Amino acid sequence: MDHALAAQARALVASAREWLLELHEEGVEALEPPPAAEPRLPDPPAPQAEPGLPDLPALPVEPRRPAVATSAPDPPRDQLDLIGGASAFGERPTLASVREALGECTRCRLCEGRQQIVFGDGNPSADLVFVGEGPGAEEDRRGLPFVGRAGELLTQMIEKGLSLRRSDVYICNIVKCRPPNNRTPLADEAATCRPFLDGQLAAIRPKVIVALGKPAASLLLGRDVAISRVRGVWHEYRGTPLMPTFHPAFVLRQYTPENRRLVWGDLKAALQRSRE
Repeated sequence: MDHALAAQARALVASAREWLLELHEEGVEALEPPPAAEPRLPDPPAPQAEPGLPDLPALPVEPRRPAVATSAPDPPRDQLDLIGGASAFGERPTLASVREALGECTRCRLCEGRQQIVFGDGNPSADLVFVGEGPGAEEDRRGLPFVGRAGELLTQMIEKGLSLRRSDVYICNIVKCRPPNNRTPLADEAATCRPFLDGQLAAIRPKVIVALGKPAASLLLGRDVAISRVRGVWHEYRGTPLMPTFHPAFVLRQYTPENRRLVWGDLKAALQRSRE
């Protein structure tokens, strides 16, 4: 086996090991098999044509999870919390008023398997807000977002990479209860929780939102997106600059210099924009 092939094999083994460690940490005991693919008809014949920095590797594609979320529809108008405007939580909501309105929520099926609600953590006046996917097993146990292995990496990104304290930013998820087996939140679950995410953003009024991973980016952008295509590109969420980037759990699974460089660039851009 030549050196290049051996290096690729080691990278694949390391990636699989990180993924298995993550699943073990999250308490996942089994993965649902993907649905059988329907037979595909052969493509029609193609029409005949009329006569007449150094190179970077291709961006990684985030692996599919046991369930796939699509972008969640907008909630009814009377449930929307518009950043900087009136909302269901009052003219100027606070995190406390949003948490009180959430209560011991039983609005969707995720309440059935949770230990506790994971609302959010950090500075209520943060310039930077990080929005992830949903709580994992450790988060569900402790009631805080991003405190497992992916959370440790996110904390290092914030503290060592951006020279901020974790308590300087605010961290939350698109859903506040742990999905079973750590699956991706379904569209109706994300839609049910979305007014409370909007309430958090309306209370904090951040200068920049960082969307961590495909589900968060898809929800905030209002369409199903490929994170490898939208990361690093500025968007807006209701007037607030939005930077999508890879989820820390993906970076752990694909811990390559290239992925670290990409995320580092995204976070530096978000920090700089938040200080303008």
